[in-house]
Amino acid sequence: MRALVLYAHPCGESFAAALHAAVVGTLAARGWQLDDCDLYAEGFDPVLSAAERRGYHDTATNIAPVAAHVERLRAAEALVLVFPVWNFGYPAILKGYLDRVFLPGVSFRLEAGRVRPNLHNIRRLAAVTTYGGSRWRAALMGDPPRRSVCRILRGICRPGRLRYLALYDMNRADDARRAAFLARVRRAMETF
Repeated sequence: MRALVLYAHPCGESFAAALHAAVVGTLAARGWQLDDCDLYAEGFDPVLSAAERRGYHDTATNIAPVAAHVERLRAAEALVLVFPVWNFGYPAILKGYLDRVFLPGVSFRLEAGRVRPNLHNIRRLAAVTTYGGSRWRAALMGDPPRRSVCRILRGICRPGRLRYLALYDMNRADDARRAAFLARVRRAMETF
């Protein structure tokens, strides 16, 4: 299988970097073809320009500014997001990627004003993430990242397999909890 791994963290020494390495290493060891997209390292521009917004619904031309990223997404059979949760949401670079690449005609179609899924090539979807706060606190806020992955992304991909792996309360996680979560991520990727 071919996976597009979207990684969104600016610091190479972060725990997110260790999670990213675990995802990529485990999938590679299982023989997956990987397109490892480190959004920060690649210098992805998350800003949707005025021209892009005006042309957003023109499916004949809307992909031009991000055509290479659209091609990578369309070539994938699995999508894995690795990111920290900041302020109960995605890092801006990942949110910008979704805004700019998950376009009409790419991730969804509009038919008589209704949204229809369009990423039929994505058969497996996973998110690997950390939250600074507790699961209770995230739930109190509605857990937007989990809802976005498990409802919105799942809805436009309709994958046969979905994994949402989250380490909550990262701000107080000790070495043992972090090591246990890394092991959990590796196990999940082995059967993904």
